[in-house]
Amino acid sequence: MTNSPDTVSIIVPFYNEEGNVLPLVERVTEALANFECLWELVLVDDGSSDQTLKRLREAADTFGKHIHVVELQRNFGQTAAMQAGIDQSRGSLLVTLDGDLQNDPADIPAMVKELQERDLDLLVGWRKNRKDTLVLRKIPSRIANRLIRKVTGVYLHDYGCSLKVYRASVMERVRLYGEMHRFIPAWVATTVPPSRIGERVVNHNERLSGESKYGISRTFRVVIDLLFMWFFMRFRARPGHLFGTIGLAFGMLGMLILTWLGIDKFILGNPIGGRPLLLAGVMLVITSIQFLTTGIIAEMLARVYFESSSRDAYVIRPSREEAVEHDWHKPA
Repeated sequence: MTNSPDTVSIIVPFYNEEGNVLPLVERVTEALANFECLWELVLVDDGSSDQTLKRLREAADTFGKHIHVVELQRNFGQTAAMQAGIDQSRGSLLVTLDGDLQNDPADIPAMVKELQERDLDLLVGWRKNRKDTLVLRKIPSRIANRLIRKVTGVYLHDYGCSLKVYRASVMERVRLYGEMHRFIPAWVATTVPPSRIGERVVNHNERLSGESKYGISRTFRVVIDLLFMWFFMRFRARPGHLFGTIGLAFGMLGMLILTWLGIDKFILGNPIGGRPLLLAGVMLVITSIQFLTTGIIAEMLARVYFESSSRDAYVIRPSREEAVEHDWHKPA
């Protein structure tokens, strides 16, 4: 990536959004017509099964060499597509937004300017007046936002808004896997102070073409992802502390039970062979040993994780065409 302070890469992942490609590129071009920075538009096709890739190529041919099309070999998901766009971008500032035209490209110049003026590392869009259905989109989003705020400690109104502006130097230290795009502010907070993360109210439009890829089931996936997020934020470099603490607690409780039963048997002379408490004490001790050994294994895996090279969560399809030299869109 280029580290020039005046370059901006706009990254848009697409999946079966053929009707939104050309309108989105047109809106981005209109919104940045008087933009003072050099900018490029990175369009990522996430293995679409419709004509999305064809429309992306048409947009690149129509609007110029500052349009960069990235084709993934199959559908890897929004997070992997977003990471692919980040890896293929060259700007010192990165902008991400959805390809469904619900994010407004007209907000980009103001967000870039605010990030620079406030000297932030991440500026998150806040869809304060959201144009979505109440039951399937708004309520699950509110639940997810509250859970994420509570667990991560990063207090933002809208984690799910894809319209964000980042410093590329920060995102180089954050790798996105699974469905981590919802937790980008929390992951960024592991490398920078929360004070360098801000939010700004942005426009939100109704979907005019295509179908939403999300539903009520997303809330349950968020809960599962949140558990992993909590673990990685607090114990990624020291997993033995988590498993060891649980193991010691179970072990101490089990030993207390067995000690009491030993006193009851050998000093007080009462039979303990048929008592459920004996089984509970033995099981707690065994469980304690399992947690402690799991902590040791987790510590060893953590060392391997940090010492090994990172691997990407996507595969880009090799292009059969000749490589096209991409350029920046320059101010008039």
